[in-house]
Amino acid sequence: MDFQLPDYNLRMMLPEIFLFLWSVVVIMFDVITRRKKGDAVGYLTLAGLLICGALLATTGYGRGFGRMFFNEPMALFFKIIFLGAAFMAVGSSFGLMREKIVNHRGEYYGLILMSTLGMMFLASSQELLSLWIGLELTTIPLFILAAFYKDDKLSVEAGIKYFVYGAFSSALLVYGISFLYGLSVTTEIVPMKMNLAAMFIHYGSLGVVPMIAVIIIVAGLGFKISLPPFHQWAPDVYEGSPTPIAAFLSVGSKAAGLVAFAKIMINGLWAFWGAEHAPNDWGYMVGIMACAAMILGNVVAIRQTNIKRMLAYSSIAQAGYIMIGMVAVNEWGLESVSFYIFAYMFANMGAFAVVAVVEDKTGSCQLGTYRGLAQSSPAVSASLAIFLLSLAGIPPLAGFLAKYKVFAAAVSMASYNDAYTWLYWVAGVGLITAVFSLYYYANVIKQMYFSGTVSPYRLKPGVPAATVIAIGLIGVILFGLYPEPILKFVTDIPSAAGVIPR
Repeated sequence: MDFQLPDYNLRMMLPEIFLFLWSVVVIMFDVITRRKKGDAVGYLTLAGLLICGALLATTGYGRGFGRMFFNEPMALFFKIIFLGAAFMAVGSSFGLMREKIVNHRGEYYGLILMSTLGMMFLASSQELLSLWIGLELTTIPLFILAAFYKDDKLSVEAGIKYFVYGAFSSALLVYGISFLYGLSVTTEIVPMKMNLAAMFIHYGSLGVVPMIAVIIIVAGLGFKISLPPFHQWAPDVYEGSPTPIAAFLSVGSKAAGLVAFAKIMINGLWAFWGAEHAPNDWGYMVGIMACAAMILGNVVAIRQTNIKRMLAYSSIAQAGYIMIGMVAVNEWGLESVSFYIFAYMFANMGAFAVVAVVEDKTGSCQLGTYRGLAQSSPAVSASLAIFLLSLAGIPPLAGFLAKYKVFAAAVSMASYNDAYTWLYWVAGVGLITAVFSLYYYANVIKQMYFSGTVSPYRLKPGVPAATVIAIGLIGVILFGLYPEPILKFVTDIPSAAGVIPR
């Protein structure tokens, strides 16, 4: 029997290999300079992310490690999002380095790079165990980063809660994967789909085991995406974590969970469920969770007085909107999800960057801190207002088109296939709750512009933070007015995921 090594094709993994080595360089540089070059460590990290992005642009599409690693349109698109979110999180962290994180700056930046590395491996994974390992490499550094203020009780609490919930969800996910392996006798995603479909055609039914696996996997991934009832960790973790890490959690970790969900539930299980290719077995369940996320997130956010907790509940609601596109399994579904998370990255990372600047100056995240800020810091206030309006879905900003795309995908699928008429209700809940979100977003704008007072604080963001805010503004405005380049890119994602056009 001849034994052949797999075709490693390391060129496809060059960005990931570089990012791992660069994270080690960042940590060693901080140690060698005796932790006296805080800004230099930050700029070194930003440079590494830019170089990694340049390498990503040269890799193109292709496979590595046999069939385990595959750069395809969805993987490359989400890798851009992961690198962008990491770049903006690092740029927002320079203020922390001067006061709150005097030591261990290298470890802080290195862990962000390691988490980003996990996200990138996950995006290209075509095998269940390597996907799970990528998800673990994503979340384990975030456990540490959430508790990085080791002398702050809220930060320590955030790290412990995130660790406990994260460990439990990871155990659920790998347990669900074991059921799928037992049924299909493979951990490769595409062969798994083919084996399950063949068994379904032959036997007519596979009993309750697939549904048990689906329920367990959705529970495990529901934590990563912060879908109810697996959302409880988000408000406390966002409040206690360093603000840039809360931002990174809200975009990077959520996007990683969405990629894992799409790979397992759509790429691996969708065609198995029946001749109509309607994933109603998991679609109903996820649709209910999406409605719960939109209702709970938007309603509870209204009562928050801490802006980080408000943005945490907003993030839960945004997950609900994103999942509308996920359950609409047509050619527009994954397109809308991809564009939504892209637009969400600019708005949410930009909003958290402003919150980080305010917190660095005032030491507070209470909404009352923003009273009269428009008079003393007009540029920062205007930036935050634009980010919040984009999150609310106000035209002509990118957030409006993102919401339109997910609603359009759901309505299109419901009108085309009678098995999906329930999507009308899901889209209706989304439209109604989007109105609720206007209240708490507008309340922050009201505090800044119409409080009748003048804030005693004059905010002058440093160059890195100002750059992050500028990137966010360019993103929400430019891609709201001219989204065609991104929309053209994401049109290839459904075909790569095996979605049959409607």
